[in-house]
Amino acid sequence: MEPFHLALLGGFLILLTGFALRRFTGFLAQRPAHYAAGEPQFDLRTHLNGDILCSGVIYGPTGRVTSSFKGDFRADWQGNTGVMTERFVYDTGTIQNREWHLRLGNDGRIKATAPDVIGHGTGVQLGSAVQLKYRLRLPETAGSHVLDVVDWMYLTPGGEIVNRSQFRKLGIKVAELVAVMRPANLDREPE
Repeated sequence: MEPFHLALLGGFLILLTGFALRRFTGFLAQRPAHYAAGEPQFDLRTHLNGDILCSGVIYGPTGRVTSSFKGDFRADWQGNTGVMTERFVYDTGTIQNREWHLRLGNDGRIKATAPDVIGHGTGVQLGSAVQLKYRLRLPETAGSHVLDVVDWMYLTPGGEIVNRSQFRKLGIKVAELVAVMRPANLDREPE
């Protein structure tokens, strides 16, 4: 085999190995079952209920922070059906509103819709975590791109929720969001 072909094959194998490692050991490799025994137990109706404060950052494709934001949410549940309104204020002054309609099955499965979500999102709450997958259409000012989103929310012992989301286009990660949500009435005692 020619040295050029060997180098090309070697480069391909390195790329394939890197992809496999990320796919099977990274963010996308997580499964709800990994968190089934986790404590505290996450219940959307309890932990995403009432007034919620949020703050976070968005990382661009290079891994650098491209934006930060604050959010005010309100979630109300009637049995297994909930509505969560979100108001985000970005560091640029841009304001974004979204209203999620959530349906929680008795088996922990989630169905979610919002105006900028194509079709509906699906997910599951299990143990200390919630996973939600959906296709999101960005606003016209951001190019109207359609992105595949995987949201993970992890409930902490203090009652805060850590949210990590990845946004992909054609399988390539284009952005990542990390945010912390907490009930607006969560009082913190100094330790």
